[in-house]
Amino acid sequence: MQTEVMKLLQIQYPVFQGGMANIAEHNLVAAVSNAGGLGLIAAGGSNAEQVREEIRKTKELTDKPFGVNIMLLNPAAAEIAKVIVEEKVPVVTTGAGTPEPYMKDWLEAGVKVIPVVASVALAKRMERCGAAAVIAEGCESGGHIGELTTMTLVPQVVDAVEIPVIAAGGIGDGRGFAAAMMLGASAVQVGTRFLVAEECIVHENYKELVLKAKDIDSAVTGRTTGHPVRVLRNNMTREYLKKEKEGVSFEELEQLTLGSLRKAVLDGDKKSGSFMAGQVAGLISKEQTCKEIIEELTNEAEQIIKKKSTELF
Repeated sequence: MQTEVMKLLQIQYPVFQGGMANIAEHNLVAAVSNAGGLGLIAAGGSNAEQVREEIRKTKELTDKPFGVNIMLLNPAAAEIAKVIVEEKVPVVTTGAGTPEPYMKDWLEAGVKVIPVVASVALAKRMERCGAAAVIAEGCESGGHIGELTTMTLVPQVVDAVEIPVIAAGGIGDGRGFAAAMMLGASAVQVGTRFLVAEECIVHENYKELVLKAKDIDSAVTGRTTGHPVRVLRNNMTREYLKKEKEGVSFEELEQLTLGSLRKAVLDGDKKSGSFMAGQVAGLISKEQTCKEIIEELTNEAEQIIKKKSTELF
């Protein structure tokens, strides 16, 4: 399998690891990159110096390409953008906004900018701004989501832009990988599957919830606030959805989720933690190394594509 994204980024497999806040740190990122994919440090709620430290720790563990994911709502986004240049990070992915204020500096420094997009309009805008590629992320994904599904979003973005498109959302096995490639994607981004990687630092309770999840075990909170987030169902999500239905204030809803992601990641608090995961969790049943995950995904996809090509033609 040879794709445009693999050539662009000099990676062995067309697999990105999702930039999962408080989860995607140097151990997971380096493991993914060493396995031939593209590991991504999640800047999330970190400050600039914390991100700098993560970059340097990652460089100690791998000499392969890796990147940083910046959530542009982060108050420290401008400072982190400078750190990307100073530390000579080869790739940056962005979410929750437009990276236009930082594009000039990044492009001049040779950074390949790959924004996450949830619409055709934003994808076209990012292409005009000089993005090297875009990640079209459907609402099946865990964490912050848009409205369109991966099946509908990816082909429309592929048709709208000339730059490569990475498909994200609901991809957890070779079938999803193969489907994304058939939709025109040049690579896939995988998040939930890497939650159960051996190198992932999340609490064992988090991994257990993902491994035991069924097809209906995720819910979307925050639709009424304009900030929808997909998480696994627990006491906190049930209470949140109940309060949303009752029309309580944004401030009260925010109070309910304060620190909830850290409670999930670090403490494994099954009742009040925010266990972000995609709908694909129901397909995931085993813990593996990053290398095993990437090789299994790509081998399955290649076999499926070859088999279907033979059957159909």
